[in-house]
Order: sequence, then structure tokens, then C-alpha cells
Amino acid sequence: MLLFIGAPEVMIVILIVVMLFGADKIPDIARGLGKGMRQVKDATNDIKREINNSAEKNGIDLDVTKDIKKEIDSVKENISEKIEDFSGPIKRKI
Repeated sequence: MLLFIGAPEVMIVILIVVMLFGADKIPDIARGLGKGMRQVKDATNDIKREINNSAEKNGIDLDVTKDIKKEIDSVKENISEKIEDFSGPIKRKI
């Protein structure tokens, strides 16, 4: 399931697109969308690369984000353990 859209909804969207643009224009539209998505992805990667390069030049530690992610994962794990401890008796009663 893609974004909570089922098969019937996808078919309706495809039908509307074919009715609005015609079957001969759909490949051109898809090609244009693909190029646009590629340009956005390339621009995002360029920005990330530039940020990393300038951070390295200025001596900024990029491992801080890894430490933060590790802490967040630890908290998530702790919370999920607490939820399992709490829901255990409830599951047994059901």
C-alpha cells in the first residue's frame, strides 16, 4: 500500500490522467517528472556534499549526529521495552 492508497484509487487516478492528457502525452509527462526528480536529488546531494566539505575544512565534528542518533535509538528501545512490560498482562487477559 503506497501512502494509504489502494488499487482502486490508483486506477481512478490513472483513468483521470489518461482522460485529461491522452495516452500519447503520458510518457512525456513521466519523463519530465523523472528529470525533475533527478535534478532535485542531485541538488540535494550537492548541498549535502558542500556542507560536509565546509564542515571538514572548519574542523566541525560530524560524528555528533551519530551520537545523537545512538541516544535516540537507545531511548526508543527503552520505551518499547516499557510498553511491552506494560502490555504483557493485558495480552494475557485477552
